[in-house]
Amino acid sequence: MTHKSPLALSATLLLAPLAASAQERLSLYNWGDYINPAVLDAFTEETGIEVTLDSYGSNEEMLAKIQAGATGYDIVFPSVHMHDILFQLGLLAKTDIGKAPGFANIDPQFVRAKTDPDAEYCLPYAWGNVGIVYNKALAGEITGWEDFFALGEAGKKITLLDDLRETIGIGLIMTGAPVNATDPAQVKAAADYVIEHSAGVTAFTYDSVPQVISGDVAAAHWYVGANLYVSENPDTIGYIIPKEGATMYQEDICVLESAPNKQAAQAFLEFYLHPEIAALNVAQQMNGTPNLPAQELIPAEIAANETIYPSQEVIQSLQIFEDLGRDLQLYNAEWTRIKTSR
Repeated sequence: MTHKSPLALSATLLLAPLAASAQERLSLYNWGDYINPAVLDAFTEETGIEVTLDSYGSNEEMLAKIQAGATGYDIVFPSVHMHDILFQLGLLAKTDIGKAPGFANIDPQFVRAKTDPDAEYCLPYAWGNVGIVYNKALAGEITGWEDFFALGEAGKKITLLDDLRETIGIGLIMTGAPVNATDPAQVKAAADYVIEHSAGVTAFTYDSVPQVISGDVAAAHWYVGANLYVSENPDTIGYIIPKEGATMYQEDICVLESAPNKQAAQAFLEFYLHPEIAALNVAQQMNGTPNLPAQELIPAEIAANETIYPSQEVIQSLQIFEDLGRDLQLYNAEWTRIKTSR
């Protein structure tokens, strides 16, 4: 950063003893491209702590690596249901971040983890919805999942996320079941819906947006972060929250019990409570922040975008995944059936 706000200066004073204590490194394990590099640069500038970043593509990939004995990571960014799983497995360090003075900035509705109701372990990080990014010339002005699948039936290419909860979740929404259904009949019906509407589905992938921009794909199941690409290609692509319903995601920032740099990790959580830091992340990520004062600092075009910051009514209609425990086996079986049906 080229200058420091008063809040940033206070962070410098607060964290200066830490910088002098020879805690020189912090290792983050995060979803790919899910943090503004400027946030990490600002943290290093304020504290002298060098940050390294590795990435994963799914909650399950992250958990598997940690359980397989990967060491050296300090902080992970699990979705809420994975936050609960990590807690139950004893993999999280207690931070008492909920008692930090800056935690008053966090909107209480985003303290969602059932195992962490007082934010004794993790800090709410970011939230958003999962909808449809589409090529305007190929798809027209679509409004929801019915229109999305109609494109495939009309011979145009569409893609779905390579995520069993998200993709089966569409089927659950379209068959009137909750996205955390554990009734085998409901999960099967949801998978049947996806299979029956798979005409035109060319891939299950996270790498869809470039194909939508180029016109190789008419529309893709993707995250609200697609708005970053929409802002760069406003005449070519658009993003919608489907009218029939959609899922909501939220990730939290958690310190691992095995973290070798717990003091530095604690400093990062407290640093991220500063509104201007959360706002800096939103400006590049284009998703929601639970930090209420930060919402006053984000660019007006983001704050006014109803697909990024929908009404409270729409937020309450979005469904968020929960830990299903052993019932996840139902989804694993149906996901295999979906993948092998193509």
